[in-house]
Amino acid sequence: MNAVLEQLLQVGFFAAIIRIATPLALATLGEMISERSGVLNLGIEGIMLLSAMTGFTAAYYSGNLWLGVLAAAATGAAMAALHALFTVGLGLSQHVCGIGITLFCTGLAFFFFRLIFVDSSRPPTVESFAAVSLPLLSAIPILGPVLFNQFTLTYLTVIAVPVIAVVLYRTPWGLNLRMAGENPRAADAAGVSVMATRFQAVILGGALMGVAGAFLTMAQFNTFTFGVISGRGWIAIALVVFGRWDPWRCAGAALLFAFVDAVQLRLQAAGIGHIPYEAFLVLPFVFTIAAMAVMSRNAAAPPALLKPFRKEER
Repeated sequence: MNAVLEQLLQVGFFAAIIRIATPLALATLGEMISERSGVLNLGIEGIMLLSAMTGFTAAYYSGNLWLGVLAAAATGAAMAALHALFTVGLGLSQHVCGIGITLFCTGLAFFFFRLIFVDSSRPPTVESFAAVSLPLLSAIPILGPVLFNQFTLTYLTVIAVPVIAVVLYRTPWGLNLRMAGENPRAADAAGVSVMATRFQAVILGGALMGVAGAFLTMAQFNTFTFGVISGRGWIAIALVVFGRWDPWRCAGAALLFAFVDAVQLRLQAAGIGHIPYEAFLVLPFVFTIAAMAVMSRNAAAPPALLKPFRKEER
């Protein structure tokens, strides 16, 4: 027990929570924006994987990590646009199209990675993002190393939460987006292009998912592996429900999941008895299932979620 407490009371433990939460928060915010417009994007897992691969490849050959992030965002936006074409433009099943996008992106990621990096015996690596210490703030006891000695992408994610909240609740575009997900007929009657709004929301959400994938290969790790996403996309979908489709709540849900994930990593490091490490690996997912079982009972999804919009239909 003392060994466990020593692991959990270290400053590095709390700093790790912030790092683990970063890609989860980005992916969850991206999924939330899409769902608030009325479109469920089950392609998130595949989009994150393909974006992680393209971003890593761009960074590897260019030597520029930010170019890799841009490539990942563009990949996420492109795959999300394809999903929007099927679900918004053609009105096809969002469930089926989302799963199809995940399978398609996963296959593309595996194929092109094997095609580009032929020598699989030596996995390619890049020099990952380094933590950036903010002057003065990083010197604050305890809080400094935890909050102000992080990756640049982490700082940008923290800024993104209030920005998205302001855009969603305080701007005309945010109002149009929420109307498209709650009452598309009323939005259309008010002169809002529901189709265009949904396309924009899905594409923006896909770009955020792409950056989340890039964070894993260029900040949290310095290489690409086929298991780099490890179900984080599916977790993000659950966190949107847990966060009740609100930016602040979704960010809090990502932090809570990251806390559980960080705990299981520390428990593995502590080596408790003869408990196999697989038992600790499932802890975050058990927590997610339990949280979903409790929160989904009273969760109020956008009324038009999963419902295609046809202007000519009444």
